[in-house]
Amino acid sequence: MARKFRGESENRIDAKGRVSIPHTFRRVLESGDPDWNQGENPNFVVVYGDHRRDFLEVYTIAAINEVDDQVSALPRGSKERRILEKLFNGQSLPAAVDETGRIVLPQKLRDKIGLKDTAFFIATGDTFQIWEPTAYREQARADEEWLDGLPQDFDPLMLLERAGQEAEA
Repeated sequence: MARKFRGESENRIDAKGRVSIPHTFRRVLESGDPDWNQGENPNFVVVYGDHRRDFLEVYTIAAINEVDDQVSALPRGSKERRILEKLFNGQSLPAAVDETGRIVLPQKLRDKIGLKDTAFFIATGDTFQIWEPTAYREQARADEEWLDGLPQDFDPLMLLERAGQEAEA
């Protein structure tokens, strides 16, 4: 079974807010749902977040459980824990893939990120994001501009080395 989301896709949204999940993403959702059995529909969690977030982030059950465990490890009543509980518990929606491989995006979530006729899906490892396509292209352009500021021979794998050094510090 696939364990990480990989790839990207742009899919149509129907009048009821239904959109197909990329096929390979569905396999990861299945493997990340500990209660899933062959022939059933996998569950997941959509985190829509606060006003600053302009995309939806979809977590497998296993991935959101990991986040929940990390949040629960913070001191009860701390500002950090309250903010994270609000984001991952309050500003989220449990959902499931339907029999046709689609999900229903409620109007509230479509309005929040400006979805109309199409949605852009981008894999981000143990989650995937759903964007309004134009907003995603603008974000991708900003990322490309950042990369363009690096030396021509820059290898993106060097970012892993930097992350390791920061973790050690």
